[in-house]
Amino acid sequence: MGSLKVTLCAGAALTAVLGPIATAAHAADGGGVSVSPSTPVPGSDVRLRVSDCTEKTAVAVSAAFVSDVKLSLSGSDGVLAGAGSVRSTLEAGAYAVRIECGDAARRGTVTVGERRRPAAHASPVAPVDAGGGGTARLAAADSREEARPEPPGTAHTVTGLVLAGIAAVAVALRSVRSRSRGTG
Repeated sequence: MGSLKVTLCAGAALTAVLGPIATAAHAADGGGVSVSPSTPVPGSDVRLRVSDCTEKTAVAVSAAFVSDVKLSLSGSDGVLAGAGSVRSTLEAGAYAVRIECGDAARRGTVTVGERRRPAAHASPVAPVDAGGGGTARLAAADSREEARPEPPGTAHTVTGLVLAGIAAVAVALRSVRSRSRGTG
């Protein structure tokens, strides 16, 4: 029986010493408040979870959020969960989160990371033939020191003369017809 008393006394002393440390660790851990992703960036969405809450709903309030985050029971494990958005105008840093959970208030923090900057785009390695009508092809030919296309040749000249002759004949026939109608 002597060893049982020593064991119980040692357990009580250990609880008295480690109890405040465990409570402080629980509070530093966010008091049962977890944020996912752990380090959101401005403008991103977050999920909040609160464990060991006696209520079925709660509201999380923080200057980091666009609006208050409504939490509701997510299952039979007593965890409240909800989603919210981080303000897009925030600077990186830690922001307090307060959750009213029945008679007790839970406190936690959300650590907002640096705003992501878009990566620089790679520049093209070759020009793109786009638009410009026929000039893009000519400009590309000049840059490669190729010969320009040939000007119109004999075939083009003959075709143009034939078309011009047909047009002249059509105009002459039309004027003859209009004169014959007028006199008749």
